[in-house]
Amino acid sequence: MITVVRINVAPVKALGLAHPDEVELTEHGVAGNRRFFLRRAERLYNGKDCGPLVRVRPEAHDGRLSMTFPDGRELAGAVELGDAVVTNFWNHRDVHGRVVLGPWAGALSEYTGKDVQLIRVDDGQGAVDVHPGTVVSRASCERLGQELGADVDGRRFRMLFELDGAGAHEEDEWEGARIGDAVVRFLGPVARCAVTTQDPDTGVPTLDTLRGIRAYREQRDPKLIDFGVYFEIEQPGRVRVGDAVVPR
Repeated sequence: MITVVRINVAPVKALGLAHPDEVELTEHGVAGNRRFFLRRAERLYNGKDCGPLVRVRPEAHDGRLSMTFPDGRELAGAVELGDAVVTNFWNHRDVHGRVVLGPWAGALSEYTGKDVQLIRVDDGQGAVDVHPGTVVSRASCERLGQELGADVDGRRFRMLFELDGAGAHEEDEWEGARIGDAVVRFLGPVARCAVTTQDPDTGVPTLDTLRGIRAYREQRDPKLIDFGVYFEIEQPGRVRVGDAVVPR
């Protein structure tokens, strides 16, 4: 049986992941996932710019936000919004949001050494790169690990759902699936970037994942290195760790 073995959500894009036991999958994805992101010079600022952002642990609930930094310092308070801004994502998408007022941007600027803003995405949106959902199987990570001679932690890929019980890259062949109470339709492969080379706890590059993937996987495009798949939500519903995944 194929099951959900880990859920990965990012209250703030590029910062540390949270791993809830269950989430509500809406037509727009998981509410609160990638609701916030960092902006610098009108462009997205993320893990490719500063890998150690993953060491900052965010929480966002009921209009409040907190961040715990590696030195133990914690900032917490109500989210207050300022000016509306438009941010360029990868030169192919403009994301609308509002500047978050308060101490977080200053603390993140000090931590990264760059002048960054914290942005909250407008209602009904998320700061996703392409589509609201992603999955990868543990077997796919194990296959990559065989190529690299190392353990490959699925958190490197920051996918919404990690699955167990499927074959390596079996998820690439599915048209859709029932995941817990939700029904999804798969939309094709996720092109990977250098963030996947970084350790998910430190943000420091430790594995050449891109070379490993390229070594054994057929490429659909010479410029793209695929790992995992996107999905959209056909029927919203609750998804829990341990829920069955029934492909179609």
